[in-house]
Amino acid sequence: MSVVGIDFGFQSCYVAVARAGGIETIANEYSDRCTPSCIAFGPKNRSIGAAAKSQVISNAKNAVQGFKRFHGRAFLDPFAQDEKTKLAYELSQLPTGSVGIKVMYMEEERNFTIEQITGMLLTKLKETAESALKRPVVDCVVSVPCFFTDSERRSVMDATQIAGLNCLRLINETTAVALAYGIYKQDLPAPEEKPRNVVFVDIGHSAYQVSVCAFNKGKLKVLATAFDTTLGGRKFDEVLVNYFCEEFGKKYKLDIKSKIRALLRLSQECEKLKKLMSANASDLPMNIECFMNDIDVSGSMNRSKFLEMCDDLLARIESPLRSVLEQAKLKKEDIYAVEIVGGTTRIPVVKERVSKFFGKEISTTLNADEAVARGCALQCAILSPAFKVREFSITDLVPYPISLTWNSPAEEGASDCEVFPKNHAAPFSKVLTFYRKEPFRLEAYYSCPKELPYPDPAIGQFLVQKVTPQADGSSSKVKVKVRVNIHGIFSVSSASLVEVHKSEDSEEPMETDQHAKEEEKMQVDQDEQQKTEEHPPSAQAENKAESEEMETSQAGLKDKKTDQPPQAKKPKVKTTTVDLPIENQLVWQRGKDMLNLFIENEGKMIMQDKLEKERNDAKNAVEEYVYEMRDKLCGVYDKFVGEEDRNSFTLKLEDTENWLYEGGEDQPKQVYIDKLAELKAVGQPIQARFQESEERPKAFEELGKQIQLCMKAVHAYKAKDEQYDHLDAAEMAKVEKSANEAMEWMNNKLNLQNKQSLALDPLVKAKEIDAKTKELINTCNPIITKPKPKVELPKEDQKPAEQNGPVEGQGDGNRGSQTAEQCSDSTAPASTEKKLPEMDID
Repeated sequence: MSVVGIDFGFQSCYVAVARAGGIETIANEYSDRCTPSCIAFGPKNRSIGAAAKSQVISNAKNAVQGFKRFHGRAFLDPFAQDEKTKLAYELSQLPTGSVGIKVMYMEEERNFTIEQITGMLLTKLKETAESALKRPVVDCVVSVPCFFTDSERRSVMDATQIAGLNCLRLINETTAVALAYGIYKQDLPAPEEKPRNVVFVDIGHSAYQVSVCAFNKGKLKVLATAFDTTLGGRKFDEVLVNYFCEEFGKKYKLDIKSKIRALLRLSQECEKLKKLMSANASDLPMNIECFMNDIDVSGSMNRSKFLEMCDDLLARIESPLRSVLEQAKLKKEDIYAVEIVGGTTRIPVVKERVSKFFGKEISTTLNADEAVARGCALQCAILSPAFKVREFSITDLVPYPISLTWNSPAEEGASDCEVFPKNHAAPFSKVLTFYRKEPFRLEAYYSCPKELPYPDPAIGQFLVQKVTPQADGSSSKVKVKVRVNIHGIFSVSSASLVEVHKSEDSEEPMETDQHAKEEEKMQVDQDEQQKTEEHPPSAQAENKAESEEMETSQAGLKDKKTDQPPQAKKPKVKTTTVDLPIENQLVWQRGKDMLNLFIENEGKMIMQDKLEKERNDAKNAVEEYVYEMRDKLCGVYDKFVGEEDRNSFTLKLEDTENWLYEGGEDQPKQVYIDKLAELKAVGQPIQARFQESEERPKAFEELGKQIQLCMKAVHAYKAKDEQYDHLDAAEMAKVEKSANEAMEWMNNKLNLQNKQSLALDPLVKAKEIDAKTKELINTCNPIITKPKPKVELPKEDQKPAEQNGPVEGQGDGNRGSQTAEQCSDSTAPASTEKKLPEMDID
């Protein structure tokens, strides 16, 4: 099973995998570990990643980038409307009211949802991981900014399904960084000791996030987060773009913002200049050739002037740092270390501002670009049963307070309750108790809209159905379980009707607030979430979990007002629970039918991309063959083709090359396959003649060696050599005859081949020579390698000597070298029964 972590970034993505040796960041087909978050659409296929990035200027209207922040947003969202003016591609309003992206694909206008676009990018990252791992990838953990709301998170989850991924967890980027930092630390305080507080500062391309985390051995708890959702590297780029637009406008009379391609080129150059200024304080040039109207433009910038222009942006760095300490109720002295990640933290003045605020040196022990992906892979390994990882619990938090509102019969109006305050631990469940005679509706919303970087504070409505009164007509007790799950998504996860069967005189007890210990509850809940997310517990186990969860009655939710009977001693009663159906009406939710359609469309586009790749590969194979053969015809193949044939083939190659760049530029795959076969029909014999000329001398040499070996054995036999004196004369005559015939055949073929022109097909091929060599070996080798026959010595009645040493009168000579006569000498004692080894007699 593969364990993959994906850092889904605004500008670029990283993929990390867990292996037996640790965490490894995967490189794509360009050997680059960074894959641009970009998709380009063409008339035949899509390009994703680096291939799409190269089309940002040439195919500006169909190259989509910077789409991450449109997740879960409506087209009329102020943010979407503001971004719309800065984009080269076109946004559209979909029938659901959400943001769509309009492009030309397969020579027709198409509207894609943001989930589909992200699904395409995730598909590419999935393929990259599969290519590196050589196995299918399904389970993953994907990062999202910590400030993403419920709607945005649901939208990203839909995108993972479209890509065919099983997202085990949506993890906050700051939490992933903290995990990557803490899990390898061996010197963390013991669980009962005071935790180590570490601040993580992440300033990426589009957003600024800060979190403070408490570490104990095997435990991570996020205490607070703060963010500036629009402060990132691109804001610094915009400062430079605006400056040079104004300067070039005055200097060269150019209206750069009216031409989107010129603006995109300038943006790319400004980003490069910004990175150079991080390492150089001197003046740096800005030169762009043929910028607009064939005009070359030039300018310059230095770090001090740039920082002066960015004063208002730099002033925003301190506010989230102060906010996160206030929320966590910590002082600067309580902070053990400050870790920075993200590309924008490489700007020297940003480091200085963060360091100055905390009054300590900042730490850069984490990889600024890959820390999030590595943390995601670690979380995936923890959640996966295939890996054994060091015990490490992670407690995240709820970034915005969440409230519920409902109609209260007792108050004859709406009641509400903040069920999850800001920075409440997550994942977490709570059980709320209501007394109702009929179905009722709960509405969830974010209770501090001013803190949201999102225009709609509503989360959704949840209708609890099939609520009926008790047998005596009184209100039924309904337990509702609300939850912020492992993805940070709020839901009303279950509802149950409690039916009470009691004696006539008994009275129903009033539900009161039961505040369970938060730490105990949270641990139980996390275990339940991680182990049984896909398999809901049985009723018995659920009741057990609920007994440790915080149970809140309606009485405790609104100024202690009651709409239930008074408290009384609990009689012996029998209770049963009945699960109630819940109808969800979420602000952001794609229907299953719609998701299935998106998954089907993605599959079709993947197949189209594959077919187009195969077509291009076939075309490239023709082009490659043309260039290869044209080069070799005047090189290594020169002697192997006649003048007339060379001229004819060269002309054919030139015609094919011209065809490739004219009428044959956009042909079906089979046309290229046929064209290549046609060329190879002419070129193959030339290649074969060259190949034969390389292999034939080696084959003849091998045959000659074998003939020499056979003749050497024949001569040795005739010279009465002891090695061959056991061989039969007729067989040796056969060897001599075979060797002479082979020599005659070889000499004959060599003479004929030497007279043959290299431009003609050879008279003898290496394969024939090899066959002749094999025939000679099969005929002669069994004869000349035949071993000498073994002579069995006469058996002795006397027993061999008991002694192991030399026989008397033979000194220290080796017993094994004695002759048969010596071994059977009467000096051997008669007591031995061992048989002597059989020996060959010379």
